Amino acid sequence: MPSPPQIIELGQIAIRFLLDGDETNGSVSMFEFLVAAGAKVPVPHYHEAFDEAMYGIEGELTLTVDGKVERLGPGDRRFIPRGAIHHFINGGPRRTRTLAVVTPALLGPTYFTDIAALLSDGGPPDPARVVKVMRRHGLVAVPPTAPGT
Repeated sequence: MPSPPQIIELGQIAIRFLLDGDETNGSVSMFEFLVAAGAKVPVPHYHEAFDEAMYGIEGELTLTVDGKVERLGPGDRRFIPRGAIHHFINGGPRRTRTLAVVTPALLGPTYFTDIAALLSDGGPPDPARVVKVMRRHGLVAVPPTAPGT
């Protein structure tokens, strides 16, 4: 029987991989993520070469996909195609738990452990280093637009 999945702590988010590309011949990654109450992460971004599906298990995330804001609560699901700019916040009073499925399996535990290493350096992470790690794993950060632009 496989060992229990590792939990990767990223500040206000905890990630638990259930399947990764090594186990699925690169076809799918599946992970659960827990988001603390009040968390406003990650930065808006899009995926260059993979799609993502999200399924709400506990709590309620406010998910923004290509400018459209929607609720993702227990039983809700959302497909996020590659290229769609998205991010989420947990504005609620309790943590959330969400299942994510990525296909093909281009996003794996290494991305999250690389980001965790930046967060463990003490103090806020260097945004340029975060963007570099994101790019290396196929995520593209999208800077917020200034009002009136």
